[in-house]
Formats: sequence, C-alpha cells, structure tokens
Amino acid sequence: MRIAFYAPLKSPDHPVPSGDRLMARQLVRALEEGGNRVTLASSLRTFHATPETVLPGLEEAVQAERERLSRLWEQNGPPDLWFCYHSYYKAPDLIGPDLCRRFGLPYVTAEASYSHRRNLGCWARHQDLLEEMVGLAGVNLCFTERDRLGLAQAVPGARLARIAPFIDTSPFIERPPAPRPGRLVTVAMMRPGDKMSSYVALAEALSLIADLDWSLAIVGDGPERAAVEALFSGFAPGRIEWLGELSRGEVAEVLSGGSVFVWPGHGEAYGLAYLEAQAAGLPVVAEQVAGVPEVVEHGRTGLLVAPGDPRAFADAIASLLADEPRRLLLSKAARRFVSEERSQPVMARRLSEVLVPALEYPL
Repeated sequence: MRIAFYAPLKSPDHPVPSGDRLMARQLVRALEEGGNRVTLASSLRTFHATPETVLPGLEEAVQAERERLSRLWEQNGPPDLWFCYHSYYKAPDLIGPDLCRRFGLPYVTAEASYSHRRNLGCWARHQDLLEEMVGLAGVNLCFTERDRLGLAQAVPGARLARIAPFIDTSPFIERPPAPRPGRLVTVAMMRPGDKMSSYVALAEALSLIADLDWSLAIVGDGPERAAVEALFSGFAPGRIEWLGELSRGEVAEVLSGGSVFVWPGHGEAYGLAYLEAQAAGLPVVAEQVAGVPEVVEHGRTGLLVAPGDPRAFADAIASLLADEPRRLLLSKAARRFVSEERSQPVMARRLSEVLVPALEYPL
C-alpha cells in the first residue's frame, strides 16, 4: 500500500527526542517492513498546551498543507490510506480528515485517545473532531487496553484493534548482557510533571536501601536536570553516575552493563524504555501504574509494586540485588519476551493484518 503518515504531536523528523518521536519512527519502519511505501505527509505540529492556546498562523498553515498535498496527489495520484499517529485533545489532526473526504481515502488512527474531562476551550473542538474521525476510521489501533476502552466508550461502534507497544530490538539484542553486580540503570528525560514525580519517587526509594551495595546510572537530560541532581545529592559521591542524553546505541551499551532497570513510571502511556531495557536483559522494577503493565509482566520480566509505596519499591530492588538466580531468570525471560512478542518484525505482520480490511472503509 501507499501510506501517507502523519503525527500531529511530534513528527518523526522532529529534532527533540522523545517516546512519541521514537514510536512514530518505529511505526514508519514497521509499515515499510510490511512491504508498504510510506511517505511523511506533513511535519506540521498542532500541539495546544492549554485549552486557551492560540497558535499563530496555524489555520493558514493547515490550509497551505491541504492545498500542497492536494496538488501533489492530483499530479502523482493519492495514497491508499491516511495513517494518523497519536491524535488527541492537545494535538488534533487538522489535515487528514479534509483530504480523506476530498480523495475518498480510508482514515486510520494509532494511539488516538479521548478524555471527557478535557472538553474545555479549543480542546473540546479537537475532541469533537477526534470523536468523528474515530467513528469513521477504517481501524483505530490501540496500544493499551485503557485506550481501547476509552475509545469504545466514547465512540460505540468504532472499529478498534489492539497492537502491542514494540521496539526495534536490534541495538539491544545484538549486545550480550554483561551485568555489573549492583548496577542499577534508569533512562528518562528530566522535565516537569510525571517525569519529575518519578525521579522523586526513585530517590526516596533508594534512600531506604542506601546501606546496600548498588550504584545508579542515569541516562537523560532536560530542563529539570538541576532539580533532579538535587534529589540525589544526599548519596555518597560517585554512587550516582550522570550520563546525560545519549544516542540509542550508547543507551544500549549502558543497558548491557546493567543489572536492574529502575523507573517508577508515573503517567507513562506504556514506556518504550522498559522494552529497551528488557531487550538488553534487564529485569524491571516499576510501579503498577498507568500503561506500565502493558510492557512489563510482573513476575515474568520484572517486578511491579503498588503506586506510591517507596518501601515496596525499595524492597523489590533489594530482592533482585540479593537473589542473582532470580534476577538472571527474569533477565532471560525479558529478552525472550521482547524478541518474540514485541519486536518490529512481529508488529509489521500484525499491522498488515489490520490495515488491509481498513481499505474497505473510504471516507
């Protein structure tokens, strides 16, 4: 198929790394691996931080993109479908619906989400559009059960399909694990909100096992770096290693030398870093919160503890540090889990299964 791909929150070619950008890139590669010809329809970002946000020139930019793509498709022929990744109340797809109607194309969403609590200001208008397009879409791909249930409740009768979060495993699987005893690793951006909340929880948990023999490597950077460093300032010098932002290959190298991946995961939609860590052979310690259980299987690939319980989080870490046979068992299971169930080739086949029927529902 010829697929026009669009990610209104963060384009695959956006300069700032994030989980959204990574998943957008992986979807493109998985679609291409399935034999499809994928083109990036537009890089226009429609992110509205607040319901009162007014993005200067957005309306004109949207219209210009519609006209540009219309001319392009009239000259070269339209694609077979429009694929929109991660449209929600803050980042609506203002381009695809109009073009799909004009050219009679099927519309497909991936990781669309709806929240009744967000029907405020411009967000309410965005959700009205989202609700309409979810109902018309040939298929809506849901990465989590929470998103699937949310769409099913908001738009009864919508065509929904589950597709599990996945990664390109090659940078992580190709490196054999070489864990350093007691080496903990976390990979996360340093920004306000849920990320900062997770750093607070992690520092509190580690303070409860400060008498044990462990070190922590932190991969990540961002506007809250000084605040994050302050959280861990009470630990002995050299115990925390600040590695900053690294390339994917460098992250894989760090993970290959780790024993346990530790990250509470507050507000995580699912967390691709968990899959990367498991592919590298690290069992995970996280909270059983948000979308984390979608990517970490408690007792099989890691340990999930109750949210907001630093003692339970600390005890889970301590248990793996003290029980190498169990840690090794989880490590091997984690690598198998990601390789056999959450790899790009597996999801390329799944995408082919769900996209072909979507062609029967042009707008």
